[in-house]
Amino acid sequence: MRLTSRGAGLSAAATVLLAVGFGFQYAQLTVLGTAAVAAVLFGFAYVWWRPRLTVRRAVDPDRVMRGESSTVTLTVGNSSRLRGATLVAHDRCGPAAVPVPLLRLKAGGTTTASYPVPTARRGVVEIGPLRVVRRDPLGLLTLARGYGGVSKVWVYPTVHHLSAVPTGVMRSLDGRVDRVPHGSITFDTLREYVVGDELRHVHWRTTARVGELMVREHLDTSLPRLVVLLDDRLAAYPDADRAQASEHFESACEAAASIVMAAFREELPVTLRLARGGHAAGRDTRAYLDLLAEATLATGSGGADGDRSADGDGGRGGDGGRGGDPLDATVAQLRTRRAGDTLVYLTGPGGVADLGRVGTLRAAYPSLVAGAFGTADGEVPTALPGLQVLAAADGADFAAAWDGVGAW
Repeated sequence: MRLTSRGAGLSAAATVLLAVGFGFQYAQLTVLGTAAVAAVLFGFAYVWWRPRLTVRRAVDPDRVMRGESSTVTLTVGNSSRLRGATLVAHDRCGPAAVPVPLLRLKAGGTTTASYPVPTARRGVVEIGPLRVVRRDPLGLLTLARGYGGVSKVWVYPTVHHLSAVPTGVMRSLDGRVDRVPHGSITFDTLREYVVGDELRHVHWRTTARVGELMVREHLDTSLPRLVVLLDDRLAAYPDADRAQASEHFESACEAAASIVMAAFREELPVTLRLARGGHAAGRDTRAYLDLLAEATLATGSGGADGDRSADGDGGRGGDGGRGGDPLDATVAQLRTRRAGDTLVYLTGPGGVADLGRVGTLRAAYPSLVAGAFGTADGEVPTALPGLQVLAAADGADFAAAWDGVGAW
């Protein structure tokens, strides 16, 4: 409950009038002071009454790409049996407040209001609770209460089409990827002997039956796996404002989303990791895109929401490098717990100096690719062994540079 400027002035005047009236025996001043106190007490009783409201909120859809439309439908009912309500209500939508008219809401009646959700920027938009402000007729006091729960809308980064994805050195059994020599792990078929085949692969029983040398052909059944490492350290994006918003970080999120969606299109396993901790893996794109929508810039450890799986279960986040740069701990984890054969590192201008540290993963990941956003020509080192660096201004520029690579 809060006194308005009018209420504060009237309260002060009531105190002075009562003091002077009782002190100097002025009955008229005492009556005026008493009336002022009665007005304040009436305002207190008026705003203290709590309207019986039911609030239902529906968001359709609750997960959208950046720039797509999402609508909130708010249904407010007056569950009182006798008394109507005329209230001033605002529904919180992100940092803004959306006015909701509740004029002459009859007892047992309902009213519905709809409004769009701002989706111009990536992130998680929290909606609610509905804030109802009670004000007495004299404008002396106001009291705000919250009704209903909180809903969320995940705004995903823009996805740019990528024509191909790196496939590393592995191969798949169904023949989608073929980059390693034959002759390992799993039996695939029999074929005729050619010069250079190892005799230990000769299938003698079939050879005796058909009358010519037949050899067994084996394939590596493991699929290539991509690992996308998104740098979410504040130091990597010098353009971040006071709200820790950075256009270069938005571009890096767009690139990460584009790579993840391209990998799903090619049916290749992919893992998404944040430099400050937290990762997503599995067969559902929602876990990846939710993690990207929740990603924020900060110093130290503590990524978006810890680990995510295809089932959407949260887990414990990485330690994020307690006591030091969180990128060091993430690089160490990627080295000791090899998660794939192709690593894609996405960072901003402040992370260019760390490309050498990521390059030390060359022994664990045969294919290393880095995307540097917001860097001018000549600022990105190109002589790092085993690391292919793509400099880009934004997400669309990165997609063009990605597709410009001759072959992965």
